[in-house]
Amino acid sequence: MTFEFLLDTGSHFVPVPEEGEDVAATISATETLSEEEREELRRELAKVEEEIQTLSQVLAAKEKHLAEIKRKLGINSLQELKQNIAKGWQDVTATSAYKKTSETLSQAGQKASAAFSSVGSVITKKLEDVKNSPTFKSFEEKVENLKSKVGGTKPAGGDFGEVLNSAANASATTTEPLPEQTQESL
Repeated sequence: MTFEFLLDTGSHFVPVPEEGEDVAATISATETLSEEEREELRRELAKVEEEIQTLSQVLAAKEKHLAEIKRKLGINSLQELKQNIAKGWQDVTATSAYKKTSETLSQAGQKASAAFSSVGSVITKKLEDVKNSPTFKSFEEKVENLKSKVGGTKPAGGDFGEVLNSAANASATTTEPLPEQTQESL
């Protein structure tokens, strides 16, 4: 039978049974201890309690010393957090799961890039096909004819924006001038 703790019941200490032990058997075991055995257990209890208190004091002193060293080095909580995060990230990136995931994502990115490139090529080809279609050619000729009628003769090849600007300028110059007001009407 092992004892985790001893409880002081006034005149003597009673061992606290561990999980699964019979309480009645434990109490009867303490009654069979001799006075010498009880005294020895009391001394051992006092010694263990004293060691625990000493260790607590040593731990508190070490924590205080640690805080002082960190203060002198200029290490604050934020810097410690940053270091912990950096270390944690380094640990994560060293795992095989991260490496496999990274490789998979890299391959997926390359495939997506290739797909976007081919889509861009297809769109460019389609736009070229539209530009070379008879319908677009007919529309382009009509715009050129309109441009030459409205804006006079300019070299062919202007863009649609220029055509619109020249059409707007031409319509502004063809309006009738406003009649002048006489001094008397003022």
